[in-house]
Amino acid sequence: MAEQAFNRNYLGTIESLKNELHLKQLQINRLLSITQAINNNVSASGLFEMYRSFLGWELGIRKMALYVKEDEQWHCACSIDISKELLDLDISSFFPRFTRLVNLEGETHSLVSVFDVVIPVRHKDLPIAYVFIGGFNEEEDMYNKIQLITTITNVIAVAIENKRLFKRQLEQERLRKEMELAAEVQQMLIPKKLPQSGFYELGSIYKPQLSVGGDYFDFIEFDDGKIVFCIGDFTGKGLAAALLMANFQANFHTLITRRLELDEFIQDINKSVYEITGGDRFITFFICEYDVKARSLKYVNAGHNPPVIISANQIEFLKTGCVMLGPFADIPEVKIGYATIEEDEAVILAYTDGLTDIRNAEGEYFSEEMLSAFIKAHYTERVDKLNAKLMDYIDRFRGKETIPDDFTVLTCKVYCQAK
Repeated sequence: MAEQAFNRNYLGTIESLKNELHLKQLQINRLLSITQAINNNVSASGLFEMYRSFLGWELGIRKMALYVKEDEQWHCACSIDISKELLDLDISSFFPRFTRLVNLEGETHSLVSVFDVVIPVRHKDLPIAYVFIGGFNEEEDMYNKIQLITTITNVIAVAIENKRLFKRQLEQERLRKEMELAAEVQQMLIPKKLPQSGFYELGSIYKPQLSVGGDYFDFIEFDDGKIVFCIGDFTGKGLAAALLMANFQANFHTLITRRLELDEFIQDINKSVYEITGGDRFITFFICEYDVKARSLKYVNAGHNPPVIISANQIEFLKTGCVMLGPFADIPEVKIGYATIEEDEAVILAYTDGLTDIRNAEGEYFSEEMLSAFIKAHYTERVDKLNAKLMDYIDRFRGKETIPDDFTVLTCKVYCQAK
């Protein structure tokens, strides 16, 4: 009898070991299949489903919630037997407390208290995942299960993190190429050489931020002695802004050569901007037509920083015009402004708002008053020398402070007699 009992116990032990070995083999096979899936670049959702299945079926986990980061926000990637109502609760404020495996006994939060333990996963000293596990029975081998869960969670979380980093790398590369293309487009649009005649000369300071900006300027000379020049500031950066700028330039040259009155020109070019953007983008814009013979100018300021005429006895801001271009299909009213150059020589200075956004170490802005005072003191200089001195003045003002945005200065020097 004793021998029979021994044999039964022995056989039972052998069968138990066989079952345990079989279970371990299934777990190893699933681990291998997950590893193979990672090597085969299975999607994140596919990996999360394999993870959930492994914990639920192979390990018998009754409650689980895995949190990972996406777009800098924590969210539950997969779960076992947790209601949507609970999962909708934000528990990310708890995460900084969990720097290692933590027993959650005594927690009172309606979601956190559902679980027995939380296992944080870190990668290069940064948390990349938290898995909450619950529903253990007292007779279960919690230690071995937690060790296995920790291992597989690390494998999955690191794989997902690598996917995220790779995706970010691809996105950065795409953006880099887009910025390069935008810069090439923009460089083709910005005039390389500005006109200089005996009665006027144009010069510029052009400082796009990060090589691609939203600032634009242009000009066109006519045989009757008139010159039209303009400056604008497009919302947005990158390729979209560069393509909008390219379309705008094409329309500018097409419409301005029709010799329309400036109010008609503004209405037409506004329609073209609106048709392209649907009102989602806008352009602040200033256009001026200077008549060499009459020494007079007419202009429209469409929501742009007011340019200024400066000479020995004249400071006049050019504010007349209308709203910015683009937000509306039709501009309710466009007013044309007029001015006359009263001195033998004068400067018409236009700029974009990036210039007056520049600050020094004390937080003071480069103001319109500072700009006007500087031009007043140097308006007799030739344009290139004037702009060089202005750029040096700006650099000395800001010191080590960075330039926060694109800025452009368009300078038109006019003379009573040919120089």
